[in-house]
Amino acid sequence: MNQATIFDLIGTGPNGWGPALAAGALMTILIATAGFLIGAVFGCLGAWAKISGGPVTRAIAGTYTTVLRGIPDLLVIYLFYFGGSAVVTAIGRLFGATGFIGFPGFLAGALAVGITSGAQQTEVLRGAYHAVHPGELEAATACGMSSWVRFHRILAPLALRYALPGMGNVWQVVLKESALVSVTGVVELLRQAQIGAGSTSLPFDFYIIAAAIYLAISTVSGGLLQFSERRFSRGVRRG
Repeated sequence: MNQATIFDLIGTGPNGWGPALAAGALMTILIATAGFLIGAVFGCLGAWAKISGGPVTRAIAGTYTTVLRGIPDLLVIYLFYFGGSAVVTAIGRLFGATGFIGFPGFLAGALAVGITSGAQQTEVLRGAYHAVHPGELEAATACGMSSWVRFHRILAPLALRYALPGMGNVWQVVLKESALVSVTGVVELLRQAQIGAGSTSLPFDFYIIAAAIYLAISTVSGGLLQFSERRFSRGVRRG
């Protein structure tokens, strides 16, 4: 029997792993997207605390960014998964359940990736805010704009323009961090490649396929981010 080629492995034939790899890629995108959005929420809150908060909120935000950027991402995932499982198991025992109750792996992974990326997004958004020239906000105030109108017409678009390149870098990091979520039992792209490699004894082929899929996802998402950068930079002279 002839050994399956890479084209056979990515197909839907008898030796094909195409549907399984596609499902793994979809799970990778879902984890990365959920983690990035959760991180955006924490990033906005953290940036607000560092920019406009009082001494206590600034200290909390500073501790958050320092700790989360200093702890390995895999350790954060373990803490969320096993810590969440311990809490869920304790709650289950209150209602008569017995044995170990696992925390949902997808939720643990998305929260862990989101919390860690939020620390990075905090600094990106804080830097973008400070990149906005104070004179533009003063001009908006002089025109009689309220705080809300000044925010969504002047500050938010300008800050987003400066933040997009950094946010794009955070997205690429989050996309790679999603591979770590497999330790919670979630079958994402890299885990599916490991399963295929173990089942067929073709590790090099499956890891090459996984690398190509990761690169494709990264390239497409990078193109979308570049399009967004150009859209938000319309009318700006480029050096």
